[in-house]
Amino acid sequence: MFHHVAHLVGLQLSISCCWAFSCHNTEFSPDFSLPGNYLLAGFFPLHGDCLQVRHRPEVTLCDRTCGFNGHGYHLFQAMRLSIEAINNSTVLLPNVTLGYELYDVCSESANVYATLSVLSLPGTRHIDIQGDFLHYSPKIVAVIGPDSTDHAATTAALLSPFLVPLISYEASSTTLSVKRQYPSFLRTIPSDRHQVEVMVLLLQRFRWVWISLVGSYGDYGQQGVQALENQATDQGICIAFKDIVPLSARVGDERMQGMMNRLARAGTTVVVVFSSRRLARVFFESVVLANLTGKVWIASEDWAISRHITGVPGIQGIGTVLGVAIQLRLVPGLKEFEEAYAQADKGAPLPCPTGAWCSSNQLCRECCAFTAHTTPTLGPFSMSSAYNVYQAVYTVAHGLHQLLGCASGACSRSQVYPWQLLEQIHKANFLLHEDTVTFNDNGDPLSGYNIIAWDWIGFKWTFTVIGSSTASPVRLDINETKIQWHRKDNQVPQSVCSSDCLEGHQRVVVGSHHCCFECVPCESGTFLNKSDLYRCQPCGKEEWAPEGSQTCFPRTVVFLAWHECISWVLLAANTLLLVVVVGTVGLFAWHQDTPVVRSAGGWLCFLMLGSLAGASCSLYGFFGEPTLPACLLRQAIFALGFTIFLSCLTVRSFQLVIIFKFSTKVPTFYHTWVQNHGAALFIMISSMAQLLICLTWLAVWTPLPTREYQRFPQLVVLECTETNSLGFMLAFGYNGLLSVSAFACSYLGKDLPENYNEAKCVTFGLLLNFVSWIAFFTVASVYQGKYLPAVNVLAVLSSLSSGFSGYFLPKCYVIVCRPDLNSTEHFQASIQDYTRRWGST
Repeated sequence: MFHHVAHLVGLQLSISCCWAFSCHNTEFSPDFSLPGNYLLAGFFPLHGDCLQVRHRPEVTLCDRTCGFNGHGYHLFQAMRLSIEAINNSTVLLPNVTLGYELYDVCSESANVYATLSVLSLPGTRHIDIQGDFLHYSPKIVAVIGPDSTDHAATTAALLSPFLVPLISYEASSTTLSVKRQYPSFLRTIPSDRHQVEVMVLLLQRFRWVWISLVGSYGDYGQQGVQALENQATDQGICIAFKDIVPLSARVGDERMQGMMNRLARAGTTVVVVFSSRRLARVFFESVVLANLTGKVWIASEDWAISRHITGVPGIQGIGTVLGVAIQLRLVPGLKEFEEAYAQADKGAPLPCPTGAWCSSNQLCRECCAFTAHTTPTLGPFSMSSAYNVYQAVYTVAHGLHQLLGCASGACSRSQVYPWQLLEQIHKANFLLHEDTVTFNDNGDPLSGYNIIAWDWIGFKWTFTVIGSSTASPVRLDINETKIQWHRKDNQVPQSVCSSDCLEGHQRVVVGSHHCCFECVPCESGTFLNKSDLYRCQPCGKEEWAPEGSQTCFPRTVVFLAWHECISWVLLAANTLLLVVVVGTVGLFAWHQDTPVVRSAGGWLCFLMLGSLAGASCSLYGFFGEPTLPACLLRQAIFALGFTIFLSCLTVRSFQLVIIFKFSTKVPTFYHTWVQNHGAALFIMISSMAQLLICLTWLAVWTPLPTREYQRFPQLVVLECTETNSLGFMLAFGYNGLLSVSAFACSYLGKDLPENYNEAKCVTFGLLLNFVSWIAFFTVASVYQGKYLPAVNVLAVLSSLSSGFSGYFLPKCYVIVCRPDLNSTEHFQASIQDYTRRWGST
């Protein structure tokens, strides 16, 4: 591979030299070269290139091109000053002198020619083809420059096989950090990777998420735009408009007019311009011509503080300009050095001496003619770049200092191969005017940027450093109070496609950009997590959220607690009923031989009162947090107890009707009923049927304590599942059938003797029972909250109370208040009166 590269390089050098020396008379400026023990090369753009059609490959004569480049001149002088300062030092490289070969690289061809020139062997015009480049020793030991990414990539590719150190002062493209392609490349300007990260942080700092992106043709602008688009998109920033200023762009041409129109239609407040200085000027001249004002322009470091851009007529009215700039450093004595150079007698350019090898691009006629009044102004941008040149020269000097063993006080002056010097430069770690100079593994400096803002006082331009960045990790420190925004209220301009939504409103994307959206409130039960503004997320099972919420709240767990006021009332009523029932048992037991008790059913009364007491006890299971035993027993015990009561009531009413109305008409049925203990048999069968229903209910549709989440968004209702099952409906349906039977039998006995006539009270009690359960099921169909068990208890209490009051309360009244009616004579008189009336009919 190296043989092939060397052959190609040799061919290129031959072609270049043929044109440069055989076809033209060569002149040179003595300031472009200086003899020394070790030579450094410097590549600087002292002139600009004119775009023109070429009909043959030839090297551009820089001294005859379009215009002088004052910025390149300052870099040129910075290297001369640096070499002179090092040679005058007694500490750095003692007893060793550094020399230089400087070249004007105004074009790509001039840059290639300069690169091939420095690779040639000392005293020759060719590159020697060798099998081992480790022992190849060109006339220079290191190269400082060139300026642009395009030129640096070409030079680095040609120098890399020879491992000649190349330290650029302005080439910032991330491509050059790839050591596999450019192993000998280093730089004293931060990488564009760092610059892009700083720009994205700047956009995030001011919450600018809807931006336009403009780059310049070439590696610097196109790669910068691509990297910025990738990182900005990853951080949620939308690119509304993106374009590249072509190399052939001219102000007012159709291409630039179209770009301005699309940029205006994009509607963005913030425009990031990642461009070289030359094309950035064309772009901003077009911006002024199109009257695009009122925007925030983010500048890349190549033009952020360049007077080449600030000199555009009318640019002070375009809006606010913020930029990323190289940290401002001063080259000690550079201004004085340039002033002394301007005052010195330089004379006219000299012809190249016979037998000497002079480059056609080592000539600067304008430089020779400078006076104290015509010397280019040394601005902050040129001073910062000049410091990078200064730093690069000192880096090479420190590498040589270590390689030659100068720490002992005297340098060895031994043979230096480029790869040896490259190793020492990578290890560089020294202090230069309070700045630590060192490089990472990619050859990039560990330094940051300044964040600047343009300031205008009338037509006079200056800039303010409003912050800075750190290298690793990349962070910004900005003083926003130093920024003078272009708006009258001096408020930070917004650059968004859609304004932020209210709290709890999700973004519904409209179109292809996620930055353009509509705001829709989150539904109840969902919330908007700040980590995902485009989707409402459901709350947890134990949480709830109202509509348009950005957080969830814990649900309130509710059940019919013992300590609630309504619970106290119901418990008191149930306890009173239970006491009354127990008291009635005692009263009937005390008067069990009286006609009233015997007419009420005798032993059957105690079964009825016991079933009422048992059903009443079941109500205590409705209070407090539901448990498995309570859910299993509370409804089942009531259903079974009330079944026994209704069965007894039905039998008792049926017996009275048979005795008084059908005993003589259907004597066979009556005697069969009496002989076979029909009453007891009916009660037992009816009760067993209900018991079987309840057992099936508990086994198949087992009532369990459950947490209900669906009915109320903010509540968790603790309840039993009994009312939702078929078993519950069967049990209560059976009781309903018994109630209808009891009602029918009691109604048939409405004309029985007065002491046996229970129709009115029992009928009223059963009607109240019907109403209670109809009311309960009506409420249950529309309300399923924590107080539904209270409604259930109220229905049960009403049923039990109406049953007790309809059947037992009149009898208790007779026993306690009218003992005169509780006699055999009174009952016999009632029967005789009924018999007379029945016989007469």
